[in-house]
Amino acid sequence: MEATPAAPSPQIPVKVIAAALAGAAVAVILGVYGNEHEPARDTLPTDLFFSATLNLKVWFATAAFVLAICQVYLGGVMYGWWPYPGGARGWVPMVHRASGFLAFLFTLPVAYHCLYSLGFQDYENGEVPVIGGDRVYFHSILGCIFFGAFAAKVLLVTLKGVPSWALPVAGGILFAALTLIWYTAAYWFFDTRGFPEF
Repeated sequence: MEATPAAPSPQIPVKVIAAALAGAAVAVILGVYGNEHEPARDTLPTDLFFSATLNLKVWFATAAFVLAICQVYLGGVMYGWWPYPGGARGWVPMVHRASGFLAFLFTLPVAYHCLYSLGFQDYENGEVPVIGGDRVYFHSILGCIFFGAFAAKVLLVTLKGVPSWALPVAGGILFAALTLIWYTAAYWFFDTRGFPEF
């Protein structure tokens, strides 16, 4: 009896690997920068039109999270994973891109404050981070992962010939990271301190 040859295992295309490595490099660079620079704890960069910088961060992170939910839904409509009344209209891809772009814009002031004023909260000499313990430690890691995943997704969008699964996987990692970032910061704030003023 002849043995059936094993099916070749699918290989990950070089372009996907390159995008993943570029994203990992962005995540590591942000983590190193956040860890190595001296946090300006007493200097808050901006509060824009909010009553406090922390309020800005909570509401901007929440806005980014809500927009990301919209983007995931619209992405699923474009891929045919769930129906849309009347079918996927021509404006769905445009709104999908716009919601992602706006979500990213909302994250920038938040990330800037986290990196500039707080830095990377990690364990030094076996001690808990200065502010917030495990929650803030994982929040710092997730922030780096988010921007690395964003860089990888942007590269995948611009590259030709990437497999159809690559963008949903990158988008899923991006959305998961943002969800956990929101959960470990804005949701935690809502749960422990209530809804802040504007």
